[in-house]
Amino acid sequence: MALIGIVDTTFARFNMGKAAVDEIQKHVSARIIRRTVPGVKDLPVAAKKLIEEEKCDIVMALGMPGSKNLDKICAHEASTGIIQAQLMTNTHIIEVFVHEDECKDEKELAFLMEQRSREHALNVVKMLFRPEQLIREAGTGQRQGFSDVGPARV
Repeated sequence: MALIGIVDTTFARFNMGKAAVDEIQKHVSARIIRRTVPGVKDLPVAAKKLIEEEKCDIVMALGMPGSKNLDKICAHEASTGIIQAQLMTNTHIIEVFVHEDECKDEKELAFLMEQRSREHALNVVKMLFRPEQLIREAGTGQRQGFSDVGPARV
């Protein structure tokens, strides 16, 4: 049975981990291990621990960087750490960030956080159980959380 790791943050203003777990459980039978850390800079080590210590096949790292310039720098550093953890473990860590300033109001922010979490959870399902589906979607302009943009027209 596949083992999926979910790590989210207390800083996020929506329970992204819960949405991801719920979406995965709607589509496949997999064992899920969930951890929660304070903020996005804590995600890389938590994801790496899920891979190395818990033997997860894939991990989702979910977080919400704030809207200040310092938050954007922290998000970049967290993203770099997630990439490094992927390379160190040879395991995919699906980064799911929603920046607080992506939306015009709190209602849209909550919607985006839930949708992006769920749509990336489906990507995890596809990566583990249905890789041929991702191949069919190549070049189709998929967007997680917002409307797909479709392929470029020539």
